[in-house]
Amino acid sequence: MPRVKELIGTVTSDKMQKTIIVRIMHRAKHPVYSRIIKRYNKFKVHDEKKIARVGDVVKITATRPLSKEKSYRLTGIVKKAVISQIALKDEVK
Repeated sequence: MPRVKELIGTVTSDKMQKTIIVRIMHRAKHPVYSRIIKRYNKFKVHDEKKIARVGDVVKITATRPLSKEKSYRLTGIVKKAVISQIALKDEVK
């Protein structure tokens, strides 16, 4: 039985309906300098219940294609984002 691909990343956008953008970081070796560098990929993820917010660390799972660019589904929230008091005050104004 094939393993299901699961990734952990940070939500960078939640402006679409039922879709979030998640940024995944992985480390890779530089081909010339042999240093470890950070690489990033962004995935569109299906969020049916609209529970994820910008800054949340989430777990996503690969699934069948849901649209042209969506092939991942939100599995759960690993860590909620800390909302600063300044951001809350700006929303009230």
